[in-house]
Amino acid sequence: MSTATVTSARSGQVLADLVPASRVRDAALVLGGAALTGLAAQIAVPVPGSPVPVTGQTFAALLVGTTLGAGRGLASLAVYALVGMAGVPWFAQGGSGMAMPSFGYILGMLLAAGVVGALARRGADRSPWRMAGTMALGSAIIYAVGVPYLAFAADMSASAAVAAGLTPFLIGDALKAALAMGVLPTAWKFVNKR
Repeated sequence: MSTATVTSARSGQVLADLVPASRVRDAALVLGGAALTGLAAQIAVPVPGSPVPVTGQTFAALLVGTTLGAGRGLASLAVYALVGMAGVPWFAQGGSGMAMPSFGYILGMLLAAGVVGALARRGADRSPWRMAGTMALGSAIIYAVGVPYLAFAADMSASAAVAAGLTPFLIGDALKAALAMGVLPTAWKFVNKR
């Protein structure tokens, strides 16, 4: 079977669909995605002048959405958010609850996981440039929710919230997008060769 045939046979799928289907699989993927996001959130570097640290959490959330698809990705980030709201300290820097100024980013990650998952199902994770666009859109969604929440929760002006909650993270987001541009399309190439 040629690569073109394999690729077209796999359209409409995300990487998680390649694991044999069952409810146990779906539950394990959802819980695993939540755990991955929680672990990645522990990789946190404080940003001077900002209550929001640089973390691996956003990358994990977008990766979870892209590899699991919209439904499982959204469910995974919902589990992550709900468990953290219930008091499990697995938000950035061991945080939990809704009172953190950075909680809006978690809500944004939930929405972004659903959107990037839907795009991945349409093939957005198959080429580096489409993957870059998918990551950029996912990051924009996270900021669209996170920055206004930060302004409200920390009693900041809009410009101060942008300066503290968006600008310092753009270079890191570009690096995360570059990593995703390499990893996910390469994973599909590997799958298609098998």
